[in-house]
Amino acid sequence: MSHRRKALIVLAPLALAALAAPAAAQLLPRLPLPNVGGVIGDVQRTLPIDTPDLSAITNLADLRRLQVQRLIRDHPREIDVDEHGDAVVRGEVLAVSPTPQSLDIARKLGFEIARQETLDGLDVTLVTLTTPPGMNARTAVKRLRKADPSGQYDYDHIYTEAGAAAPSAALSAGDSSASSKVRVGLVDTGADLKHPALAGLHIQQRGFAPGGIKPAAHGTATASLIAGRAGAFHGAAPGASLFIADVYGTGPTGGSAASVVRGLAWMAQERVPVVNVSLVGPPNASLEAVVKALSAQGTLIVAAVGNDGPAAPPLYPASYPQVVSVTGVDAKGRVLMEAGKAKHIDFAAPGSDMAAASPGARYGAVRGTSFAAPIVAGKLAGLMDGRSPAAAQAAVSALGRQAKDLGPRGADNTYGRGLVGEDVRVSPKALH
Repeated sequence: MSHRRKALIVLAPLALAALAAPAAAQLLPRLPLPNVGGVIGDVQRTLPIDTPDLSAITNLADLRRLQVQRLIRDHPREIDVDEHGDAVVRGEVLAVSPTPQSLDIARKLGFEIARQETLDGLDVTLVTLTTPPGMNARTAVKRLRKADPSGQYDYDHIYTEAGAAAPSAALSAGDSSASSKVRVGLVDTGADLKHPALAGLHIQQRGFAPGGIKPAAHGTATASLIAGRAGAFHGAAPGASLFIADVYGTGPTGGSAASVVRGLAWMAQERVPVVNVSLVGPPNASLEAVVKALSAQGTLIVAAVGNDGPAAPPLYPASYPQVVSVTGVDAKGRVLMEAGKAKHIDFAAPGSDMAAASPGARYGAVRGTSFAAPIVAGKLAGLMDGRSPAAAQAAVSALGRQAKDLGPRGADNTYGRGLVGEDVRVSPKALH
């Protein structure tokens, strides 16, 4: 992994006040973090650290850094950091499809095999190694890579959500009893399946993190933006069949790379043609291997570019070349100030000035690239004719022809092929 550069976006008060403040930006599990688009007072009231020093926040990525510090402080036995300061599961290293010789090398270095699993539906084996007593994750990965250069070893990184919702109004349910042949996967938190926008749909939900399934605001919102259908509200593929992989559960290590790849492997088993991943983090060997395997089978993976700002380093999985990366725009078609820049941008979709489902039969105002990605995923799923690389390419091309060109003429690295899914944007005010 290359050294990660610091972004240099100064968050002046006028710039902060220029953005709406209803929602949070990226989240580590269960630690709400406000979108930096809020006013300074909102940041001070809700920033998840005991004594926030706003003078130290000079760029959007600083907010996530402070959150990582809080997570480590609260869970020092479970959370460690890599050399770039990203959160990882303490005491574990992931080996991707290791050979017997690689495992022998690991054992001789004092590592033990905690778990060895073949990811069904993919030609990938994931081995979780426990580190020798007293060894931190950084030293562990360094020693394994040095002793076995041909092996693939990486941290069990913790991936973060790329947006959050604020509770708003309730809305009565519409007719959502009929299931659809359109099938979409979602790797996220759990979703509230009793919500009027999701009730009656064909939804399978499985847990892949400690604690099992836990319905939460993020997964409920993204699920509704894909398949929701109730009254004035509808997702990009209303009534679609959903496969939801809860990779957060209830523990502090929710969102780990191991949980994410297990969720993606389930999508392969179910032959889901399009999968939305509104999570962001650093590059990871296990995640990359699974993304490549799924793509080779013809599954489209759609991911949010994140909310660390355009000058921050690219985030993953959106930056993998096999992934359809999505940025967010406001109601005026302007790219969100906090939207990141992946190594490529494929599409833009609504990412603010809109409502999504919230647990408890309510709706919330949402902001962030998290909520643009599921709109693109739903649109692509409606265009997929089967599950194959050819079908995936045809669906992306077809959606590109439907996209509204924004910015410079033709595809660009700000809006990609253009804006899609504007019909999904329902103002929170319309639901009161």
